[in-house]
Amino acid sequence: MEIIGPYITNFIFILLRAGIVMSLLPFFGSKNVPAQFKIGAVAAFALVLTPVIHIPVESADIPLVVLRELIMGITLGLLARFVFLAVDVAGQVIGNAMGLSLATVFNPEIGQSTELAQTYGVITMLIFLSMDAHHDLIALFVKSYEWVPAGSISIRNVAAEVISATGLIFIMAVKISAPVVIAMLISSLLLGFLYKAAPQMNIFFIGYPVYLFVGFMVMLMSMPVMIPVIGNYFSVMKDEMAKIIALAGG
Repeated sequence: MEIIGPYITNFIFILLRAGIVMSLLPFFGSKNVPAQFKIGAVAAFALVLTPVIHIPVESADIPLVVLRELIMGITLGLLARFVFLAVDVAGQVIGNAMGLSLATVFNPEIGQSTELAQTYGVITMLIFLSMDAHHDLIALFVKSYEWVPAGSISIRNVAAEVISATGLIFIMAVKISAPVVIAMLISSLLLGFLYKAAPQMNIFFIGYPVYLFVGFMVMLMSMPVMIPVIGNYFSVMKDEMAKIIALAGG
């Protein structure tokens, strides 16, 4: 007890921030991953960092420190997910534009979701892993203790920057879904002209296969462009996290 006593406080506060961040991380925070594995991984991660990181906390300040650690963990975790949230929004928009919103499935991550949104999510996860972005997130998390010691987060600076960063979710979703949405708009206009030329034609049964064919063709053709865009936003995500960590320590 004399040996491990000084490290107990460090371990608890590292476990708090690490547990929140990892529960919100892509893939690791998924409900498909067993809870026992998550708990073991977080505890092992905290054990590795405990001898390295020193957290001086007075007993009277513990409630305030816990609250600030919760805010810091939630902020880092949500920033790590914003690219995946943007891709999911883009998949939902594309699915609605193509008429696939009728075929929804239950996604344990966000609830009701289209198959296209899940497909885009898998592609995004593969890009995330191929870029070793998970290693960058771990490095930033460890650095966060150097830049933002436990209980010293500046909430005012962080709140404004997080609100600004969330705007990137919608910008990225628009960029990914724009080719298919524009193609669907053009297809609808052309089908409208066709219906005016031949009113006796059942445009519903003709339009649905056309939307599917055009939508999937545009998706395939835009994939070589979409992958670098997503990869670039992972770099933006890393920069935004580093910026917010620096502001939190200020």
